[in-house]
Amino acid sequence: MLDDVFDLAYLIGFVAASLIRAYWLKRTPSWWRNRGSVAEDRERKQDRPLMLLTTLGMIVVPFLYLFTSRLDFADYTLPPTASLVAGSLGAALFLQALRLLWRSHADLAGSFSPGLQIRKNHRLVTTGVYENIRHPMYAAHLLWAVAQLLLLQNWIAGPSFLVASIPLYVARIPREEEMMLDQFGDEYRRYAERTGRVMPRWRG
Repeated sequence: MLDDVFDLAYLIGFVAASLIRAYWLKRTPSWWRNRGSVAEDRERKQDRPLMLLTTLGMIVVPFLYLFTSRLDFADYTLPPTASLVAGSLGAALFLQALRLLWRSHADLAGSFSPGLQIRKNHRLVTTGVYENIRHPMYAAHLLWAVAQLLLLQNWIAGPSFLVASIPLYVARIPREEEMMLDQFGDEYRRYAERTGRVMPRWRG
């Protein structure tokens, strides 16, 4: 149940992330009403179960934990100092996730699409947060998932987003990169050589 400050911190972070997403979806051209703006669509029916699984881990399971007692059997309690450290680190990671989520939408601007689509006049964005990583939105969600693990002290709700999202990202990121390579060719290949997928590439 919603019974401590770190549960509340998670809920505030979730609401903030949802508002960020809603804001940028509203500012994005209405591709779902104007399918003529989509030059190429690589969404697959097989993606839907993976999206549903991610939604369960991101929304359904945490909310069951926060607002019902159904998952109380999986609660655990850390020593006070360890709980404070874990919760504080989780809150800090969630703040970073929110910052990265905002910047990745803002830098992408009109090239943003929530699905695997290329729009007409689509451009390759390599500035801002995209200068060092190719998939900062996925990176933001990864930070969110780790924050959830640290903030929600429950063996099911804590890791649910992290566990549920891995199959989607493993299946989706390579297809997204293939789509971008087909669209932008050598320009994207050179970009990929100097950047990391979800973390900056180590430059030794």
